[in-house]
Amino acid sequence: MVEKERLQKVMASSGVASRRKSEILIKSGQIKVNGEVIRTLGFKVSPDDQIKINNHLIKPIAKKSYLFYKPQKVISSTKDEYNRMTVSQFFSPRLHLFPVGRLDYDTSGLLIMTNDGELANLLMHPRFTIPKTYLVKIKGLIKSNDLEKIRQGIKIKNTKYAPAKIKVKKVNKETGNSFVKITLTEGKNHEVKNIFSYLGYSVRRLTRIQIAFLKDEGMRSGMFRQLTDIEIKKLKNLSKKGR
Repeated sequence: MVEKERLQKVMASSGVASRRKSEILIKSGQIKVNGEVIRTLGFKVSPDDQIKINNHLIKPIAKKSYLFYKPQKVISSTKDEYNRMTVSQFFSPRLHLFPVGRLDYDTSGLLIMTNDGELANLLMHPRFTIPKTYLVKIKGLIKSNDLEKIRQGIKIKNTKYAPAKIKVKKVNKETGNSFVKITLTEGKNHEVKNIFSYLGYSVRRLTRIQIAFLKDEGMRSGMFRQLTDIEIKKLKNLSKKGR
C-alpha cells in the first residue's frame, strides 16, 4: 500500500516553500492536484499524484542526507543576519539541505545535513535520546570527584543535566590542561560548556566526534559524505525506538 502524505508537507519537502507558506498557497487556491484545485489543508497525496502551483509542475527533490564536519566559526543555520559563513554554503543550494540540530559557532565536528523532513523530525524529537560524543580540551587538571559528579548527573540552578559517560584521555600538568571524551544523551544548549564551567573549568576546544554510530573517521574540517540508505534506516529505527 502506498503511503500518502499531507499536501503541504510534500510541497515543503519539494523545496517549493516552507510548510506555513505552502498552507497559504493551498488556501488561496493556487494548488492543483491531478487538475483539481485543492483548498483543504488535510488533503493527502501519493507519489504518483501530479501537483501544480499556478499551473507549474512541482518536481519532488530527491531526499539526501550527509554527515558534515563543521569547521569552527561557521553558523549551524541556512542563513545568518551578520553575513557569517553558514553550513549551507558548503553544499549546492539545489539540494535544499538544512542542519539537524546545531553546533556552537566556535565548536567543530559532526553535524547531519538533510532535506529529509521525516529523518530530521525523528532525530530532533525531544523524547529521543541520541548519544553524541565530544572531545573536550579544558583549562585545569580535572579531579576524580568532578568526573563522578558528571557521571551521576548535575543540577545547575533550575536545569538538570542527565548522567554522562566521561573518560580522561590526557592530562598535561605543564600547561594545566585536561583532555576528556564525554558522551551526552540530551540536546540542551551549551550543555558541555555549562557543566565544565559550573565545576570550575573553562572549555578551550570542543569537537563532536560521533553521533550515535556515525564517527568522524577519515574526515577533516569542511569535509562531508553522503549517508547510505542503510545508515539512514538505522538512524530512523534508533529514533523510533527512543520515542
